[in-house]
Amino acid sequence: MTRLPTVDDLRAAHARIRPYIHRTPTFTSRTIDELVGATVTFKGENLQRGGAFKIRGALNAVLSLNEAQAAAGVATHSSGNHGAALAIAAGIRGIPAYIVVPVNAPAVKRAAIVGYGASIIDCEATVAAREAKLADVVARTGAHFVPPYDDVCIVAGAGTAALELFEQVPDLEQIWVPVGGGGLASGCAVAVQGSGVSVIAAEPAAADDAYRSLASGCVQPMQNPQTIADGLRTPLGRINFEILSRSHVTVALASEAAIIAATRLFFERLKLVVEPSGAVPLAALLEAPSARKARRIGAIISGGNVDLEALLQAFKNAPAN
Repeated sequence: MTRLPTVDDLRAAHARIRPYIHRTPTFTSRTIDELVGATVTFKGENLQRGGAFKIRGALNAVLSLNEAQAAAGVATHSSGNHGAALAIAAGIRGIPAYIVVPVNAPAVKRAAIVGYGASIIDCEATVAAREAKLADVVARTGAHFVPPYDDVCIVAGAGTAALELFEQVPDLEQIWVPVGGGGLASGCAVAVQGSGVSVIAAEPAAADDAYRSLASGCVQPMQNPQTIADGLRTPLGRINFEILSRSHVTVALASEAAIIAATRLFFERLKLVVEPSGAVPLAALLEAPSARKARRIGAIISGGNVDLEALLQAFKNAPAN
C-alpha cells in the first residue's frame, strides 16, 4: 500500500518549494460574510504562479526527482492548470515537459502551457483517451509521469496552501476547498490533522463523484460531467479518496447556477478574477448552509485561469436574481 503523506511531508514540501512560489494573499468581503452568515477569509491561489495552486504540487514532485528520473523530462495529462504548473516546474529544473491536453480544454489554459515552454499533445476529452495518449508519450520520450493529483508529492505540495493559510489566519474553524481529482482537498485534510479544524470539500453537483465515493465507501466513476468548473471534471484519485475518507471530510455540492453566481460575486465584490472551479467553495457555502458549522471559515480560491468569452456568455445566460 502507498504511504500516505503526513504533516511533516507538507512542511518538507513547503521548505523545498518556498523559494519559487508566491505566498498568496488573503481577502475578505463584508458583503460575502453577510450572505454566508460567517466570517470568511479567502486565500487567493488565483494569484499564484501559473494562476493556480497547482504549482505547489508540481514543483514539489519535480524537485523531488533524482537526476536519472528527471533526465528525459516529465509528462502528464491535464485540462490546463496542472499542465501549466508542470511546465513552470520543468523550466525551473531545466528539463522538458510534455502535456497531454483534451481538445475541449479552455484556450486560455492551452495557451499558458505553451507559453511556459511545454509541448502539447492533443487527445479526446475522455479519461481513457488521456491515459492512452500519455502512455504513448512516455514510451516515446522516456519522460517521468507526474500525476495531476493521485500522488504523495502532489498532495504534500498542494497542502502547503493550507499551512500558509493557518499562519495568515490562525483561528480558523473550517476550511472549504474545491474537489476534483482531490489533490488540494486531501492536502488540506492532512494539514489540519490534530488541529480540530474540519475540511469541507466543495464539488459541482454535475460532477459529484467525490460525494458519491465518500458516501458509498469506495471510489465511484465520473459520469460525463457537465459543469462550467472545468478544473473539477477529473475523477477522484485513489490516494486522495483514502485520505479524504480517513479524515471524514464532508462534501458539499453546488449547482451550476450557484457556481456562476459565486464567480460573479468575486468579480463584483472582491475585484478578483476567479475561474469557476475556484468559486465552487463560495457557491457551496451559499447553497449548502447545513455543512457550515463554524463562524470563522477559510476558503481556498484554487485558480484564476478564466476563459473570459465562455464566462461572459455564462453570465449573460444566467437567470436574473
